[in-house]
Amino acid sequence: MLDDRVTTVLAQLEEADEAERAAGLPPSRRSRQVSPTTGRFLFGLVASHPGCRLLEIGGSRGYSAVWLGAAARVSGGSVLSLEHDPERCEAWRANIAAAGLEEWARVVPGDAFESIGRLEAGFDAVFIDAEKDDYEALFQLARARLGAGGLVVADNVLSHVDTLGAYSTARQADATLCSVTVPLDRGLELTVVLP
Repeated sequence: MLDDRVTTVLAQLEEADEAERAAGLPPSRRSRQVSPTTGRFLFGLVASHPGCRLLEIGGSRGYSAVWLGAAARVSGGSVLSLEHDPERCEAWRANIAAAGLEEWARVVPGDAFESIGRLEAGFDAVFIDAEKDDYEALFQLARARLGAGGLVVADNVLSHVDTLGAYSTARQADATLCSVTVPLDRGLELTVVLP
């Protein structure tokens, strides 16, 4: 649920993101979080899926994980977030704790490729919001951890169409998948693994 603790943390992170953008900080020094509308969209996807086990690739400071963790609390699910930057991992943990979501969300520090390689299958959904050049390889690794009906949501497919246009085209051309580009905020590619 979106209680006061959750909404307070979300508001603080949104304010910090706006300030970083206004200051002209480069992406490498910003939180690089999803927009609030995308956060609500992700919340809806996870909250409506009972027991949803979600893998987040690219946790940053935990903004999307707060939305996802709040949704997992509603659905009785869980969120496992991967983040390589140690400082962002600490911020992630602090924000999840402040939101009261430690029971439903946890972060694994380190390289996503190595971390995914150690994970067993059994996830219901994957959210990819990482380095754009890595999406294709991350999708292939993540897909192996999903069963039939598994969902992959990839962010930034319209804001970075030069890099990610091929990602969306490949998903939509694959007969073993059903995929659609959703023109919400920076663009989301929603891909379902068919039976």
